[in-house]
Amino acid sequence: MQMMPLLEGLGPIWQALLAGCFTWGLTALGAATVFFTRGVDRRGLDLMLGFAAGVMIAASYWSLLAPAIELSAGLPVPVWLPPVAGFLAGGLAMWGAEALLPYLHLDAVDDTGGGGRGMRRGSLMLILAVTIHNIPEGLAVGVGFGALAAAHPSATFAGAVGLAIGIGLQNFPEGMAVSMPLRREGVSRLRSFWYGQLSGVVEPVAAVVGAAAVIVAAPVLPYALAFAAGAMIFVVAEEVIPGAQGSPRLATLGVLAGFAVMMVLDVALG
Repeated sequence: MQMMPLLEGLGPIWQALLAGCFTWGLTALGAATVFFTRGVDRRGLDLMLGFAAGVMIAASYWSLLAPAIELSAGLPVPVWLPPVAGFLAGGLAMWGAEALLPYLHLDAVDDTGGGGRGMRRGSLMLILAVTIHNIPEGLAVGVGFGALAAAHPSATFAGAVGLAIGIGLQNFPEGMAVSMPLRREGVSRLRSFWYGQLSGVVEPVAAVVGAAAVIVAAPVLPYALAFAAGAMIFVVAEEVIPGAQGSPRLATLGVLAGFAVMMVLDVALG
């Protein structure tokens, strides 16, 4: 708990960098499971994915969309235009990225001993796809902290931290989704881990870029916040919730718990 006041005293660029390193670290932690296990506890994974989905849904509203709507009130355009345009642009950007480069879905993480459907597309394509997928997630983390520089009351440190936690939690299975299939293909444990964590290395860089962009160009902040929200909701709807359907009841409980935790973080502590 002593770390939180220390982090809060840093500038938004440093906060974004550290938050990006945190989300990258959880990707590496997920990839490191290749050293300890041959399979995945499916029920535990579904619960964790559900929790991450709940955190990301709540963070998308309180940390991104609500500040975007309030900031839009001071612009010479209809108040609904920046959040709607940014939100749809974020979702469409993620859709376009996946259309151009098919992504390994989280439900490809299994313990059946066979390769996931992502592996059939080739290991290199798998690593590249997950890496590109992580760029907008890093941008979202950076935008959350960059919004603090605007000193808007709806942009809170607790909300930005909660957003980073939610993205980090859903990065854990992504690390596994890369390293486990590689190991099953015969790649050494060390190299499987290396490529798994490498897929998340873009997140600290993207987080710094996102924070710097909204600081330098403040008028784009409502669009940027809503863009990040759209990208997050796309990831939840397209990847996280469908990937947690092995145990739907556990996943639903995880969603409720994650939403409640994020609501406490942002409303009570923000």
